[in-house]
Amino acid sequence: MKTYKIHLIRHGLTKENFEGKYVGHLDVPVCEEGLEQLKQMKAEMIYPEVDALFISPLLRCRQTADILYPDMTALVIDGLKEFNFGAWEGMDAAELESEAKFPEWLAGGAEAGPPYGETNGEFGKRISDAFLKIVEGLFKTETREAAIVTHGGVIMGLMSMFALPELPMPEWLVPNGCGFTLEIVPSYWTKIYKAELKAEIPFPKEETDD
Repeated sequence: MKTYKIHLIRHGLTKENFEGKYVGHLDVPVCEEGLEQLKQMKAEMIYPEVDALFISPLLRCRQTADILYPDMTALVIDGLKEFNFGAWEGMDAAELESEAKFPEWLAGGAEAGPPYGETNGEFGKRISDAFLKIVEGLFKTETREAAIVTHGGVIMGLMSMFALPELPMPEWLVPNGCGFTLEIVPSYWTKIYKAELKAEIPFPKEETDD
């Protein structure tokens, strides 16, 4: 049975991640600690070899892709950007406690979102449209294995929409530099638009030994 694999990988650690700040469209870099962490993970663990690489256009994802897949040319997909936090960009949870819309946004309300940003519903549609187009492209070109280097919120959203087992969005939170492997069977995908969780990545090297 023909299958396709997509590896969803979160970008390296940023200063704002470490500080617990909400950063979406702000184009912040991976911090020095994050760059060293990625290099160490690349040296000590196994990231899957892929035939295609897709990335968010934001700097932190481009830096991560350059370290993890230095010999590949990435296709930049604007729809893979992180949530647009609008007026909440760069703020932490304590600073947002007084925001009336913040609890509803945290609860996942489709119409909830920050001023001058996007709603949960708009974010979900944007990232799902991008993912569906990527899958369609893999099928058309018979590209069997691909990596997507993107953001924590994007990965959580995509996994909650498309992954089996079905789990709520917060359950798919993943550390920087890590992610999930989804296996897609075309005949099932076209009926239910679901993909099976196959692994967490990167893999410890001993798991690949014979």
